[in-house]
Amino acid sequence: MTGTPGVGLSAWRFVTTFGVVSLLADIVYEGARSITGPLLASLGATAVVVGVVTGVGEAAALILRMVSGPLADRTGRFWTWTIGGYFLTVVTVPFLGAVGVLWAAAALIIAERVGKAVRSPAKDTLLSHATAVTGRGRGFAVHEAMDQIGAVAGPLAVAAMLVVFGGDYAPTLALLAVPGVGVLALLAWLRVRVPEPARYEVEAAPSTKPVARVSFLRSLPRSFWTYAGFSAATMLGFTTFGVLSFHQVERGVVHVAVVPVIYAAAMVADALAALATGWVYDKVGAVVLGALPVMAGLVPALAFNDHLVPVVAGALVWGAAVGIQESTLRAVVADLVEPARRATAYGIYAAVLGCAAAAGGALTGYLYGQSVPLLVGVVIGVQAIALAVLPVVRRVAR
Repeated sequence: MTGTPGVGLSAWRFVTTFGVVSLLADIVYEGARSITGPLLASLGATAVVVGVVTGVGEAAALILRMVSGPLADRTGRFWTWTIGGYFLTVVTVPFLGAVGVLWAAAALIIAERVGKAVRSPAKDTLLSHATAVTGRGRGFAVHEAMDQIGAVAGPLAVAAMLVVFGGDYAPTLALLAVPGVGVLALLAWLRVRVPEPARYEVEAAPSTKPVARVSFLRSLPRSFWTYAGFSAATMLGFTTFGVLSFHQVERGVVHVAVVPVIYAAAMVADALAALATGWVYDKVGAVVLGALPVMAGLVPALAFNDHLVPVVAGALVWGAAVGIQESTLRAVVADLVEPARRATAYGIYAAVLGCAAAAGGALTGYLYGQSVPLLVGVVIGVQAIALAVLPVVRRVAR
């Protein structure tokens, strides 16, 4: 494999090296995201504002992929889109603590998420080629688990720096520029070593005809749209960590410096859930996705409590659900859509989820301010609908 033109690393080496890139990037942006709620609250934000900003941020990270995905497919410049998106993320976060006004902080939070929108369809497509060799579920799961090492290290580093700097967000977030430099350097090296990752998929299926460029207007398979609908339902009632952390601090459950520690623990749950469901998906298929709506329904029932133990338990369940969303859900898309349309599919899929995320962030933020029992009831109802659709998803995924 390493002797094939365009492939300078084994498939597993490519996946794990990209995992290190994501690890360093997660130190940057997950470290910042772990304190998004308290940071915005310190600038005068209410629970609704936190819910809207974080929801819109997640929507931007997802909906804009409808543009970046098709453009990546049409231009074929997957590395350019990937590196550009990472660059936008690592240059916005260090300034987040220094702006001092709510609107500017909100703009930077959303801009960081735009960086994720720019890179994700292209990055997922690059990874999907290598996972044709490693196994879809396993490859995406290992990448996600390495990604979450950074998601644990980042919040813990932020928590330690908040203690050292007396709760000052500015120097804490400024120091996150250091791993950001590492992200860009490693991406440049990986780009040189593996300029054409699509070769992995050609080698994995040598009898397959070469991938041809297809029209943007060509329809995606019906199975893809069915699957996207199921995924959107699970996101519609999914609470953002911004609202969870707002509750933790404003209700006096924990001190603000403890919030990143809870977030780090959630990221450990994320990695473990990704590995478990990725391996199970490769063996039994989409039935493993049934865990996602159950977890999404449990999150508000546990997390919006005034006692530490259920709050932490809710955060851990939240993390496990995110692990499934970030690994196994992406693996299914790669199995449903041919390579020539895969970046487009990832972009459209993310846009569908983004609409649900925006609605879910605003909905949970609003309902939190009205009635926690009502919030819990609505989310459980939405997830029950998603669970009812799962048998259809299993059939089309086959």
